[in-house]
Amino acid sequence: MSASDHVEKRVAEQEMETATITPEMIEMMRSRVGRELRIDGSRSNAETTRYAILRFAEGVGDDNPLWVDDEYAASGVFGELVAPPTWVFCCFSGIQFGWPGLGSVHSSSEMRFHRVVRVGDVISVRCVYDGFEGPMPSSFAGQKIVERFKVDYLNQREELVADHMLFITRFERARAQQRASDRTIELPHPWTPEELASIDEAVLAERPRGAEHRWWDDVEVGDELDVATRGPIGLTDEVAFVAAGAAPIPRIAAHGAALRKYRQQPKWAFRDPTTHAWEPNYSVHYNAYAAKQQGALGAYDVGPQRMSWQVTMLTNWAGDTSFVKRIDDRFRGFVYFSDVVRLGGRVTAKHIDDDGDAVVAFETRAVNQRGDNVMPGSAVVALPTRDGWSPLDGRS
Repeated sequence: MSASDHVEKRVAEQEMETATITPEMIEMMRSRVGRELRIDGSRSNAETTRYAILRFAEGVGDDNPLWVDDEYAASGVFGELVAPPTWVFCCFSGIQFGWPGLGSVHSSSEMRFHRVVRVGDVISVRCVYDGFEGPMPSSFAGQKIVERFKVDYLNQREELVADHMLFITRFERARAQQRASDRTIELPHPWTPEELASIDEAVLAERPRGAEHRWWDDVEVGDELDVATRGPIGLTDEVAFVAAGAAPIPRIAAHGAALRKYRQQPKWAFRDPTTHAWEPNYSVHYNAYAAKQQGALGAYDVGPQRMSWQVTMLTNWAGDTSFVKRIDDRFRGFVYFSDVVRLGGRVTAKHIDDDGDAVVAFETRAVNQRGDNVMPGSAVVALPTRDGWSPLDGRS
């Protein structure tokens, strides 16, 4: 191989694979609709251990004693530690499947929770490729495909713990890179020392309601959720999320364990031009060069991570004797390093639902310092009633 060939090879390795959406690609993926996928390479946990719960809870900034304090949990409603609702993400949160050479972003989610996950539970996961729509116009990358994955989480008794309809947008990376110049914001954000001090105080002011009941009877339409503040987002926030085991597609690995995977699947990785190390495409969440290859302006957060922030806000507000039944979220922009997100919501309805639960419905939001709602959504939470009904009956 000549010197010029070596240079060309090195430059090619430094770029994520790119492709265009073709009729052949669409037909190939259409033939796979309905397939149950092999997901072992993307699973990080099965058994719900104390430390698996702790890693995840702290990895999303949720130190509710119900998840992390043995003594508090032992004296509480469950008699032991339980997992936050979105802990199932660190059993499996997504998979890299098909569409070779296209970029991807998590575009929306519909998630339902059915049972409490306790220490000792063993979670199995089923993931079915549910199909796609498109191609359709995209302001981000010219055209896009929106695909669906149906994920079921079951415990060792084959009881459904949670289910997740995951929507992924696929796009042409080269087109996204070309349009990046249209997205001009100042990064990192120029916070003042006074602003940063105020943000820290807002983060530290958050408190879970704990054992004090939030009675369904007392909630009024129009009530506001307590605001949850996240940020400024930084590298350790993303490392903590990866360490929790909730990073998707595929598991993060190092050295030969990683390189052998990349040789089998060359489109999974690229060589960083600064460090010369092989990096997975997933590193868009902590590597600025990778993120720019994806058409973003810098490293950014993860969809399931943002959803977990939302659930922390809900469980902090609702208290130990509540049950989060569902969240529906749409992702409307990246949360970049140095961004601050303030999550909140408003009660839109309260009623007895078809399951007989006394529920409160919310419109939720996640607003950054630029005023953008980066995750408009909704949620439903079941609360105890003053006449003695508990949403935990039959779920715990």
